[in-house]
Amino acid sequence: MDFELDADQRAIVEAVDALLVRHAGARRAAELAQSGGYDHALDDALEASGFAQVARGEETGLLEAVLITEAIARSAGVVSAGAALIVAPALCAEPLPGPIALAERGDARPLRFAAQARSLLLAEGDEARWIAIEDGSAEPVDNRFALPMGRWRSALPEGQPLGAGSGERMRAHWRLALAAELLGYMEAALDLTVGYLKERHQFGRPIGSFQAVQHRLALCSVLVEGTRWLSYEAAAKGADPQACTTAAAHAADSARQLFRETHQLSGAMGFTREHDLHVWSMRLPLLRVELGGASQHRRSLARERWGGAPKPGGGT
Repeated sequence: MDFELDADQRAIVEAVDALLVRHAGARRAAELAQSGGYDHALDDALEASGFAQVARGEETGLLEAVLITEAIARSAGVVSAGAALIVAPALCAEPLPGPIALAERGDARPLRFAAQARSLLLAEGDEARWIAIEDGSAEPVDNRFALPMGRWRSALPEGQPLGAGSGERMRAHWRLALAAELLGYMEAALDLTVGYLKERHQFGRPIGSFQAVQHRLALCSVLVEGTRWLSYEAAAKGADPQACTTAAAHAADSARQLFRETHQLSGAMGFTREHDLHVWSMRLPLLRVELGGASQHRRSLARERWGGAPKPGGGT
């Protein structure tokens, strides 16, 4: 694995960042959160610019898809980036109608983007299914996670089976998508907090100049960088299941720490909607428990390495 992005990868990141400056950001995310809406305009812009198909390209692939997903999360984009850019291309030869929701059989909790989804990818044992979603199949669920959530109104159709082994392949890519999205959210939350601590003064000095605060920020930086390189490694290895599971477990644990530290270090301001921190930080608790959370990721990793029968239930 090369620890430096090549010229083409740097150009992709620069181009998508330029697009996201125009089509995403904290203000846009906050507006959509008020209405529980989905950013179809951003989806259209990504499609028109070719970013939506990067994982299917002849000269691009999974690592580039992770870089774009990370950038979209870092800009607080309200789109199903991980599902569309990382998970769906691993399961389906042709692009699926979007937005795309992800679910595992038996999980009755509200899902990200379910109320807007036109496609559902469902993991069921060793197999995954694609289910075309009709309008009105799910109802919106009010939440504080700064992302639209939904719950199915009735039982879904069986859908199209995607073949033996597709269930585990879906879970591996889903975990990689979670790690990439959590990475982007943590990067933005930490950068915003560092900026605030440089401006906020106590005892005649910026809060960020105090050693105890710097130690906590340094730990957060280590957690973010660990998530970054584990995610990039998993992508570089073609979504190796063990690498994806390791990245997801580390990202979920790191998200717990980042949520606590960024809010505490930002003080009372960090708990208000007038401060932008919530746009990124409130997504961390949601994603870190998806697909069973860190404890379930670690159990899955143990099974992948040493075998053994799956244990029921998830965890955080």
